Amino acid sequence: MSDRFWEHKTLAEMNDQEWESLCDGCARCCMLKLEDEDSGEIAYTSVVCRYLNHQSCKCTRYPERHALVPDCVELDAETASQFTWLPVTCAYRRLAEGNSLDWWHPLVSGSRSTVHDAGISVRGKIVSEHHIHPDEIEEHVITWIET
Repeated sequence: MSDRFWEHKTLAEMNDQEWESLCDGCARCCMLKLEDEDSGEIAYTSVVCRYLNHQSCKCTRYPERHALVPDCVELDAETASQFTWLPVTCAYRRLAEGNSLDWWHPLVSGSRSTVHDAGISVRGKIVSEHHIHPDEIEEHVITWIET
């Protein structure tokens, strides 16, 4: 994928390999989020899905994630623009909104490590849901993600 396909294709025009390569590996989508029932406002927490590898920031059960975690969101070209809770750094959201990819995105930088080097990934900032009682999730709300 040497060409910069994301600059001349819409999300809907991308093949599966191109679509998957848009994921920068930040794992912010794997963070548990809380929604205010009255305002609809979304709050991110430092608590992540039990299937996330904290070092690589990749799902350890990616092919079966939707069966294992029914509320794991499935993004596609039609729904990407609807998920306004995605962080502004997310490639899917950025492209859906007509923006370009950031310098640290692996497709731009040529390295999978720049997302971590730039501090965009959740590496070193998270705790597994295995270690948190469901009643304590609100205590883990964070403010370092811009939505």
